[in-house]
Amino acid sequence: MQLRRQPLSSPRPGDTRPAAQRLAGPLLLLLALQGAAASGGPEDSGWLQDAEPSSRLLSQAARAALHFFNFRAASPSALQVLENVLDGRAWVNQKKEYKFDLVFTTEFYNTEEDEKRLGQCSAQVFFRNEKPRPAVNVTCSQLIKERRQEEDYHLYKLMKQLKSPLNAVSIPDSHGYIAPSLRPIWDLAFLGSSYVMWQKTTPFLQYYMSQISSVKQWKTNDDAIDFDYTVLLHEFSTQEIIPCRIHLVWYPSKPLKVKYHCQERQTPEEASGTEDGSAMALTELSNF
Repeated sequence: MQLRRQPLSSPRPGDTRPAAQRLAGPLLLLLALQGAAASGGPEDSGWLQDAEPSSRLLSQAARAALHFFNFRAASPSALQVLENVLDGRAWVNQKKEYKFDLVFTTEFYNTEEDEKRLGQCSAQVFFRNEKPRPAVNVTCSQLIKERRQEEDYHLYKLMKQLKSPLNAVSIPDSHGYIAPSLRPIWDLAFLGSSYVMWQKTTPFLQYYMSQISSVKQWKTNDDAIDFDYTVLLHEFSTQEIIPCRIHLVWYPSKPLKVKYHCQERQTPEEASGTEDGSAMALTELSNF
């Protein structure tokens, strides 16, 4: 890693507590970053720009931003995964804090091969002391709103029309196959897992949902879809498989509600940003 001094550019735009409760307070963090950038050069900020940031590190930050974006979008029809980092800059300081400015392309997660759809995002990601739950500020292109709402509502109707609450195990099966009837369950679990993976991602730990080991749908007195999942998250650098129990409540066009408990690698107090979490207050979904 080659470092050189350069002024910090101005920013471009398991726990059982509800997600909304955990996502309070980050505004002060990013405002402080903006103030530090505006106050002077590298001697004031203490940041060093990485002249040649590794593609792995830039991809790691981009995936963290997408996990956060997917959770905030709360739309199974709009899930996106990373395709390629087009442009990225990275800074590090003596506290081992990392800041990234990124532009990257995405692929829509649940489209058929013959109708591959691409998007593009720009993001700022901040990790404090190499810890998880980065502060994120992200803007992505998206599906046309009417189309997204139509596809989400179609999935919602399928789930509500089930004659009895769903119980299932091992999605995908041992051959990697997901039955078409279970695909909506997988997409909803991926949506909820996006919150968990954002919570657990560090500059050096990367997670992906590899399997749903069990799922149970609950009958509710309101219109929401209510599930309990146990998912297996794959951490790439250690090859560890981490079971996480996730409780998810979803209704189209409404904020996603998530509670979870994992076999933790880190304690909640080790999170990046502020004690309460992320940059939710500043996250932009202007094209959503």
